[in-house]
Amino acid sequence: MLIVLAWYGVRASGLVSPALVPSPHEVLSKFLALMQTRLPHDILMSTQRVLLGVLLGIVLAVPVGFVLGWYKSVRSFVDPVINFFRALPPIALIPLVIVYFGIGESAKIAILFYASFFAGVIVMYEGIAQINPIYVRVSRTLGASDGEIFRKVIVPLTIPHMLTALRVALGVAWATLVASELIAAQQGLGALIQDASSFFQLDIIYVGIICIGLIALVMDLILRAAARRLVAWQERIA
Repeated sequence: MLIVLAWYGVRASGLVSPALVPSPHEVLSKFLALMQTRLPHDILMSTQRVLLGVLLGIVLAVPVGFVLGWYKSVRSFVDPVINFFRALPPIALIPLVIVYFGIGESAKIAILFYASFFAGVIVMYEGIAQINPIYVRVSRTLGASDGEIFRKVIVPLTIPHMLTALRVALGVAWATLVASELIAAQQGLGALIQDASSFFQLDIIYVGIICIGLIALVMDLILRAAARRLVAWQERIA
């Protein structure tokens, strides 16, 4: 509500031309109109791309992050490479992605995978590296085998870091969505925003931006709720 009031205030203040800031009710009206045409399909396409890119990225990021976090010798060797690629903006890779993957769905997924993977790896290995080794030493003292230590000690302790990596990867993927849909996308929220920008349709641009933010927020809230349930045992122990 405060954001909407501030929005109206900025528009009425004269600091910005009203022609450049559509009012909230105009954006809502455009949203309702688009819901009757292309918007549901755009939302579905973008959500599918993000989920697939994040799924593929996290499936690979979790084991890679675990290895980097658990084995210091590997981390010291690979860490500079990981940070080098993490610093590269996905949009800068679009020309190469088009060369290697074409302009189809695989190219868009590749961009989202790239963004998700490196974000997930960093969170995972930073979290794993901070696990207190006393848990492992105590388990060995009690006679646990390496397999039992991994299943009953390491895996439970890494669940919070996996969920955090997933949340971060989802956020980065949604932030990268528009860049991924620069690759000849006909449907999707990024494509909607780009099409609207070509015709200076600011109300549609606002609709696309707000949809991206709301969907990302809903997904993050769901993951937070899941995290609270899955790691509740740790809070009880603490």
